[in-house]
Amino acid sequence: MENQGEFHLQQRKGRRVILFPLPLQGHINPMLQLASILYNKGFSISIIHTNFNSLNSSNYPHFSFHSIPDGLSQSEASFADMVALLSLLNVKCVAPFQDCLGKLLSNSVDGEKIACLITDAVWYFTQTVAENLKVPRLVLRTNSVSSFLVFAAFPLLREKGYMPAQDCEPEAPVPELPPLRVKDIPVFETRIPETLHQVQLGLINQTRVSSGCIWNSFQDLEQVSLATLQKEFPVPMFPIGPFHKYFPASSSSLLSQDRSAISWLDKQQPKSVIYVSFGSVAAINDTEFLETAWGLANSMVPFLWVVRPGLVRGAEWTEPLPKGFLEMLDGRGHIVKWAPQQEILAHPAIGGFWTHNGWNSTLESICEGVPMICQPCFGDQMVNARYVSHVWKIGLHLERKLEREEIEKTIKRVMLEEEGQEMRERIMYLKEKADICLKQGGSSYQSLENLINYILSF
Repeated sequence: MENQGEFHLQQRKGRRVILFPLPLQGHINPMLQLASILYNKGFSISIIHTNFNSLNSSNYPHFSFHSIPDGLSQSEASFADMVALLSLLNVKCVAPFQDCLGKLLSNSVDGEKIACLITDAVWYFTQTVAENLKVPRLVLRTNSVSSFLVFAAFPLLREKGYMPAQDCEPEAPVPELPPLRVKDIPVFETRIPETLHQVQLGLINQTRVSSGCIWNSFQDLEQVSLATLQKEFPVPMFPIGPFHKYFPASSSSLLSQDRSAISWLDKQQPKSVIYVSFGSVAAINDTEFLETAWGLANSMVPFLWVVRPGLVRGAEWTEPLPKGFLEMLDGRGHIVKWAPQQEILAHPAIGGFWTHNGWNSTLESICEGVPMICQPCFGDQMVNARYVSHVWKIGLHLERKLEREEIEKTIKRVMLEEEGQEMRERIMYLKEKADICLKQGGSSYQSLENLINYILSF
């Protein structure tokens, strides 16, 4: 058996995989984790990336990096209209990407064979380029399977009048997509609704004709959604997640991390701290910021709060806080600009996570057995929050306006009450499942073996 493994490794040496991440923090992380997983399995790795949100290649000396111009002007390179940004990138990157990929295919060194291209599913233009250059294209979908099924249902939702949801009662169920309600359907603020339609169709249709789809998820977590997906998308599926569990906490963070969070946590009681972070893109106004601050303070629960510069619209950092706010808490609160999230969630002092429910954060919370307070902002976060609160029952959805009383009550329910304890037990069960699926014989372990053999078959 050992010799066969040795033979497979030899076979992979001399095979190169080219990956093309979407230049957003929540998409870069899983793509680079996937690259590391494949590198550890013996493949050579090339990464093509845009100048926009450019990557730090020095963190990955064993990969080769190729930067392409994205043609974005300063005003276009903005997160204000995410849909417009993604649409522009899919237009402006076509020629530079084709040029770069063409060069890589014709200049392969030492008889190395380029096995395939793996792109973020949102780079839908790459399917045509890959077909023209005769290279198989697999896609990585960085969100949950459950939210992808909702995106795939957009045409149906549009037809049934759920989108845009003008006449629908927000609390009404969407019978076509249980357990969602109208208010859980992903929302994207955009000046040009037609563009959203194009981006979404591109994403779905070009995934459908790709050579296969890789998921940062696992069988035990999304069994029902995966079964539905297989029926609707007849391409090979590889749920090999959770990606970040394949190696010790690594970071491809675009923001520098503040280590003081860890030393502060070291002084706290086990499971006593609520960790608060709304990811790398979300923004709130100063009223919401103040209500959040007072809700945290009044709960009397120790908190570690990530306030990213730019989180509060119109403020540099924490200026809207009342004078002496942190001093008044007498060490019970700690605020940082950015933090090593995986390490924090794994810290014994953490007892809850107040999150925007991006998929990476949701998965990291599940893998560390930390129950959640869900406050989704846009896109797939709505779907993730609904699954966390109503399917897996491992968190509470903070749905009303951000008001200090509501925040205080919700924090206490998760951190101090019986209800929170029950969520903790359920999420610990999922944490065990996440650990088992990566071990020999587990579903993700097997799925990765299948993926490797599949790449070798090209």
